[in-house]
Amino acid sequence: MHIEKLTVLALADTMLASDANQDSLIAACGRVFNMSPLWAPRICAALIERTGDNFHYFSRHEIAHIFLQLIENDEDITELPEVRRYCTEPPIRPPQAAWIAALALPQLPSVGALAARLDEPVGALAWFADQWRLAGDQQSRLQHYHYRWVPKRSGGLRLIEIPKARLRVVQQKILRHLLDRLPPHPAAHGFRRGHSCVTHAALHTGRPAVVRMDLKDFFPSIQLARIHALFEKLDYPPAVAGTLARICVNRAPQGVFKEAGSLPWAERQALRSPHLPQGSPCSPALANLCAYRLDMRLEALAQSLGATYSRYADDLAFSGDRDFARAAERFHIQVAAIAFEEGFRINTRKTRLMREGTRQQLTGVVVNAHPNIARDEYDKLKAMLTNCVRHGPASQNRDHHPDFRAHLAGRISHVKMVNANRAVKLQRLLEAVAWASEDR
Repeated sequence: MHIEKLTVLALADTMLASDANQDSLIAACGRVFNMSPLWAPRICAALIERTGDNFHYFSRHEIAHIFLQLIENDEDITELPEVRRYCTEPPIRPPQAAWIAALALPQLPSVGALAARLDEPVGALAWFADQWRLAGDQQSRLQHYHYRWVPKRSGGLRLIEIPKARLRVVQQKILRHLLDRLPPHPAAHGFRRGHSCVTHAALHTGRPAVVRMDLKDFFPSIQLARIHALFEKLDYPPAVAGTLARICVNRAPQGVFKEAGSLPWAERQALRSPHLPQGSPCSPALANLCAYRLDMRLEALAQSLGATYSRYADDLAFSGDRDFARAAERFHIQVAAIAFEEGFRINTRKTRLMREGTRQQLTGVVVNAHPNIARDEYDKLKAMLTNCVRHGPASQNRDHHPDFRAHLAGRISHVKMVNANRAVKLQRLLEAVAWASEDR
């Protein structure tokens, strides 16, 4: 049996503009087909049973999917009538859920209201949202991003997509007015005020077993559909949710990949599709929100084994006692399955089981006894600063940092964040360096 997708979507649109009772839904079928099908009463009754009191909280695609399942499971229905009338009325908006009301999000009933909130013309939002899907064309003038390839520590290249000035201002407003009001899961420590790689690592100190895992292509794996669905779940109309989502995603143009060499096909396809760009001010917050269910399920899995879970960006960490250590070698399979179901993939090459007696390190922080900087990393930085004092900073700036002093100060700040006492001597060495004007 072949049922056109547009048919069930037309039914869903008309039903969502009707009251959520059997008679109203039967009448909606009659309006769509200009007749009342014999199957309408039983299918509409089953639809109400499936959705309950939450009928109007479902999206048109969710209602269409349920309707399609009911039709396909009914042996007496071989085909649907032809659509005679499409719905032009907006769906009935249900009362706002209590958890959404508590967030005090800005009311955005239309794209016009969104444009006013962002202090931009409606036409400009359509342009920033790449509404006509032109920005991915190499020849298009609608290029809203600068691009830069940077090497990954583990090998390969990562594409940094930096929004141009005006789009960046719009994205910063979305972050400030909307996304900053949405709390991520408590297990998320990346991109959050009051949280850092140190708070993430500190949860796993002094444990017999620590498991470190990595999400593959974290930002590119979060595509437009997930961002659109997130904004719709916040009770924004489809047009507003779609505009917000398209402003926050990007498609890398074909010409960008000439510099990437032999980029894996899956990674290339993700970047060519509308995805969260690494470099946008909105992307970190949206990534945390899209990973909420992942965090919730992984925390529940860890708790079932008496373990602790936290996530810093794409780095997953689990730690537990000796019982967890014995189960840890099989544990990563369960984590990978959950990640896959939530739309993410585990980079299995980066999975590490670190037992007590070996160095246990998370996001550059050693966690065996207490959060600390790795001894070899500290010694290398101390030696570099000592040589800067003895031989001048130019002798140590082998990577040609344009502001070598700021680079060293940043590395010392990282040490101070992890272990303030060990940073004192490094800071004294930095202050003893004789800086020429061209070295600063």
